[in-house]
Amino acid sequence: MANKKILLVEDDPNFGTVLKDYLALNDYTVTHAKDGIDGLIMFKNTEYDLCILDVMMPRKDGFSLAEDIRTTNKEIPIIFLTAKTLKEDVLRGYQVGADDYLNKPFDSEVLLHKIKAILQRKEKEKSTESEEFEFKIGSFEFNSKLRHLSFDGGEPQKLSPKESKLLRMLAIHKNDLMPRELALTKIWRDDNYFTSRSMDVYIAKLRKYLKKDEEKVEILNIHGEGFRLIDKS
Repeated sequence: MANKKILLVEDDPNFGTVLKDYLALNDYTVTHAKDGIDGLIMFKNTEYDLCILDVMMPRKDGFSLAEDIRTTNKEIPIIFLTAKTLKEDVLRGYQVGADDYLNKPFDSEVLLHKIKAILQRKEKEKSTESEEFEFKIGSFEFNSKLRHLSFDGGEPQKLSPKESKLLRMLAIHKNDLMPRELALTKIWRDDNYFTSRSMDVYIAKLRKYLKKDEEKVEILNIHGEGFRLIDKS
């Protein structure tokens, strides 16, 4: 993870400088923009591995900046920093493509952990996005291209496109947390009450399919965070 480039957009000069120096001490190359307009210019002129955006900024707020970033780059990780704790603001952050959200004040070590986890996950997704489509889950064989789920070498069950995408995402994060917001934005393209309920229905369908191997395989609901596909084999 050394020498990864981070764009930090933070209008508080003192806090921005301290955070930039802290991240630099942890081997990140950090560019600090003072507001959303400058941040957008810097983003367009340089390639970055991750963006950290303050929400409340003059000239262009973090949400608007994230929307502009997403028009040119759908994949770059975005972490929002904000003093706002309203659920509506958190949801809007995820809707415009946030990978994570930190309320000020926060522990800088927590931010560092989140950056590392997100970058590692992105690397894993990048390596599996075009390559990995066959998965072993307990006694199941899953082919996401064919959308086939076979138990113990038997006749394959044909999954629907959303079932297949959701199971593939769970399989990529196997034995680790698959954030609810990540699945909703990648598969349903939105994170709201209705898409969330829809995903719960699909999770229930997948649990029904995987019940044939319930001693080894289960999908856990991690309250308020997402799901974890457990494979004990």
